[in-house]
Amino acid sequence: MPRIVSFLPSATEMVCALGMEDSLVGITHECDYPESVKSKPVVVRNVLPIETMNQSEIDRAVAQRLREGLSLYQIDEGLLASLAPDLILTQNLCQVCAPSGNEVAQVLKALPREPEILWLTPRSITEIFQNVLDLGTAIGKRKTAESLVTNCGQRLDKLQAQTSSLPNRPRVFCMEWLDPVYACGHWVPEQVKIAGGRDEIGSDGGESVRVSWEVLAEWAPEVLVIMPCGFNLAQTMKQIWQHLGPYASLAPENRSAFFNLPAVRNDRVYAVDANSYFARPGPRVVEGTELLAHLISPDEFSWHGPATAYLKVDLELLRGSFVEGRDYYSDAGSIVFTEGYLQRRGYCCGSGCRHCPY
Repeated sequence: MPRIVSFLPSATEMVCALGMEDSLVGITHECDYPESVKSKPVVVRNVLPIETMNQSEIDRAVAQRLREGLSLYQIDEGLLASLAPDLILTQNLCQVCAPSGNEVAQVLKALPREPEILWLTPRSITEIFQNVLDLGTAIGKRKTAESLVTNCGQRLDKLQAQTSSLPNRPRVFCMEWLDPVYACGHWVPEQVKIAGGRDEIGSDGGESVRVSWEVLAEWAPEVLVIMPCGFNLAQTMKQIWQHLGPYASLAPENRSAFFNLPAVRNDRVYAVDANSYFARPGPRVVEGTELLAHLISPDEFSWHGPATAYLKVDLELLRGSFVEGRDYYSDAGSIVFTEGYLQRRGYCCGSGCRHCPY
């Protein structure tokens, strides 16, 4: 069996979906699905301590490193050489998402034996499926890959046939970053379209682009899906609170623009696990599309996936509305948050809350 090192969480998922997890000898620090891969050697790590940064800080730090020609990732060259991979899976789509182009070329020079490189650089759902087929061919699992792609395609075709008969296609905005605001790109606008919505700010097949709050207000989305790239649901909820909550870092005029959006006024704001269903170009984009259909048209489409896939944002809490008894109570002069409040907030703050459900 080939010895495979993955520089991409999406590639790791593909390898496992094709039944070749045992061949996977090295992964990135972000590879977390399936759960069993977490024990494998980590070859790639973030340079920035993003776990302790909010989105505006991450945006500034990333921009500075890119201006200076510095990488956002650290590749453990010694470990990589010792793993002696036959195949490395990487990408050249986004410098922010994973090691790319020149970084990979430099690392290859340090290896005693040059492995095969499979570049996975999709911009659409069709290209994601082609990546699965290319990987299947490279690792001797072409038939398995064909079966997987056929199943995924059939699910999307069935969903599109159902959504095409809907009388209304709501205006949707998929927010890939909160501060500054970025619209979705690549395959996500296609997911929205198949799911029965319209996101005309998103760049179909193109890069995610920065948009102003004025443009967002003009689009007036009826459904707002917050899906910051690289974040799971709990991490997304934490960022929402940091940027949009009652003590937010966001400029007051931008926070006001948020609360005036139709989606906010009508309680149609959702946070999602972007890592699992949107940011990673792998088979689970199919589930992500099915999730979007539920969020856009909940009366027509149910969600049968994990409860951790999404959370309806509690807008009253974001506005700073706290109700004694429901959200908190007093004990010996201290404020104690209830379990219900902490669940609606959507993340663990690490403060040792008495009723923390996480």
